[in-house]
Amino acid sequence: MSAPLNPQAEAIATSRGPGFLRRLCRSRTAMLALGFIGLVILLAALAPFVAGHDPMVGGDDAMLPPLSPGHWLGTDDLGRDVWAQTVYGARVSLMVGLVTALFAVSIGVVVGGLAGYYGGWVDTVLMRVSEFFQTLPRFVLALIVIALFGSGLWKVIFVIAILSWPQTARLVRASVSSLRQQPFVDAARVGGMGDRALLLREILPNVAAPIIVTGSLDVAAAILLEAGLGFFGLGDPNHISWGSMLNEAQQYLRIAWWMSLFPGLAIALTVLSFNVLGDALNDALNPRSRVRS
Repeated sequence: MSAPLNPQAEAIATSRGPGFLRRLCRSRTAMLALGFIGLVILLAALAPFVAGHDPMVGGDDAMLPPLSPGHWLGTDDLGRDVWAQTVYGARVSLMVGLVTALFAVSIGVVVGGLAGYYGGWVDTVLMRVSEFFQTLPRFVLALIVIALFGSGLWKVIFVIAILSWPQTARLVRASVSSLRQQPFVDAARVGGMGDRALLLREILPNVAAPIIVTGSLDVAAAILLEAGLGFFGLGDPNHISWGSMLNEAQQYLRIAWWMSLFPGLAIALTVLSFNVLGDALNDALNPRSRVRS
């Protein structure tokens, strides 16, 4: 009963496997993006060993330019090492991006799955709630909430996650609504499988591809939103982040350009890499791409 019995579900299932990996590896941009993401994750994990300095402790060598002895990316106005700040900032940005995407995708899958499977008034209520959150200006609302309730790493993650789930919910709802009418679902239902098992074992596995793609894009959006909050001074003051580095560097753009260049490049390249990876995953997981390959 668990094997897909219709061409659509079979194609989706076939897209997950060796064919998917081959299609993904053929994309040079995807491999570059994946390699850069892996490098950022590795540097963040090994920050205490590769930073060389404490990012929160200043010194007498303030405003040193890049390639200075002992400070190859220079120092800021307080004598703190820019390389150490950039490496430790990767920890905050990746944590916010990955944890936020996990929360947002989880909420979106639950809401979209229930709305698409049961339909009727359940679908109407959940989709109206989704539309309400989707119409809210995310960045402006995040600014207001953080300004009112205070900044903190987990507060930032919570606010961004609450504002990021509607897109996943609507995507899952559309897919589940289509799949629940397929013959393989009817066959499993006739075989005595309950609603919960049908949704978890038969339907949601066939919606995994768009969920993975949306999750990777949510990571990029969360990193960018956290950087924006940090730039406006609403990040966690107890942690170094790329956004907070830009906030502190803005008044020194003319005399210490390196203070803003390196965290800005880190944000741009990381967000771009996750977006490129998301597009590549979308192409690789699309069963129709097997025809082109």
